[in-house]
Amino acid sequence: MSTVAAPANPRARVVFASLIGTTIEFYDFYVYATAAVLVFPHLFFPAGDETAALLSSFAIFGAAMVARPIGAVFFGHLGDRRGRKVTLVGALLTMGIATFLIGVLPTYALVGWLAPLLLVVLRLAQGFALGGEWSGAALVATENAPAGKRAWYGTFPQLGAPIGFIIANGLFLVIAAVLPSDDPSRPSDAFLEWGWRIPFLFSAIMVAVGLWVRLRLVESAAFTKAASAGRLAKVPLATVFRTHWRQLILGTFYMLATYVLFYLMTTFSLSYGRAAVDAPVPGLGYDYTTFVLLMILGVVFFGVFTLVSGPLADRFGRRPTLIVVTLGIIAFGLVWVPLLAAGTLGVVAWLILGFTLMGFTFGPMGALLPELFPTALRYTGSGISYNVSSILGAAFAPFIAVWLWQSGGGSPFWVGVYLSVMATLTLVALLVGRETKDVALDDIPEALP
Repeated sequence: MSTVAAPANPRARVVFASLIGTTIEFYDFYVYATAAVLVFPHLFFPAGDETAALLSSFAIFGAAMVARPIGAVFFGHLGDRRGRKVTLVGALLTMGIATFLIGVLPTYALVGWLAPLLLVVLRLAQGFALGGEWSGAALVATENAPAGKRAWYGTFPQLGAPIGFIIANGLFLVIAAVLPSDDPSRPSDAFLEWGWRIPFLFSAIMVAVGLWVRLRLVESAAFTKAASAGRLAKVPLATVFRTHWRQLILGTFYMLATYVLFYLMTTFSLSYGRAAVDAPVPGLGYDYTTFVLLMILGVVFFGVFTLVSGPLADRFGRRPTLIVVTLGIIAFGLVWVPLLAAGTLGVVAWLILGFTLMGFTFGPMGALLPELFPTALRYTGSGISYNVSSILGAAFAPFIAVWLWQSGGGSPFWVGVYLSVMATLTLVALLVGRETKDVALDDIPEALP
């Protein structure tokens, strides 16, 4: 008797489907992050204390990180029970709708405290969606990867982060150029009235493209084999906590340094870079356009070295690659002050070095976290690790960084130390964990209750 092989996804479709979704998701997140610095403190909170408004805006930014593990559980259950494809479509739709609705929200001047309340609700929806997006995209890439190239394929969903950043901030730059401000510390009135809404509304077009691509996917062979053999878990969440709790903890701490570095270099740096040198809490004193252009230069290195990290992790292993990179992050956190005191050249070096390390640490995670779990628990397990780490490493990072920056009288020294301490925790987890390079992702798992 002959058997008919399950249909396979063409490699180009796998790459594009994993890349387009995370690009859209990170675009939506970056649009919010930029608006959290430029717009929301002016429009969604009472006038008066600018620092309090900024911290409130960052608090709402961080609220999404709390929703991400909930999204990971919800979409993880669907992904491990019903398949990767339908779950990815649902996550993308949720994110797109929430982002579009932020673009039409009324401001504090019109509806009072209802404005920040609605912003919180939609921000939570964004976090909920991203909680299911990343792990699904990583599984599409790695479960369809050729032998020996799993980390390389796993970098493509990771590449969505730098691409999403460049598109989001590039669009904000264009709008700021069309609606220029006479005050470098504040956007123009036209920008605050309607210009900031354009990037949020533009998300609808990107989501339509992403849906078209993802609806053409077929289910991965790994999931199909597990489902055909009757080896899916009835309640993936309960099973993964009972049987793979150690991997959940390790995966969470594997991501910790990545998250802290990620949000310090993107969200905190935009506040620090634009703060006036003679402000009560001094910063670097760059205007918005100049500093964002410098950041985009750094993010180009982020993208390049995300791709470079894949072949290195395939050749040398995930742990050795990440141990070296994490040592580099620890050292980087300790040289913030001399770098940032060296003028524009030092600032450029700081951004390039930080984003290069970001690429090296972020790229291998697309393969490493899925490899920690069997097929029947992979969506749930990798999603929980990735998103619980977002609470520890990202939800509080901008808030803690602003507090440390203020406590240091404008010096970034303690912010850098904070990064080094978090990276040390990641280093410990990597030393305790095991190499996963040779783990098979398409084995039929043991029976799971």
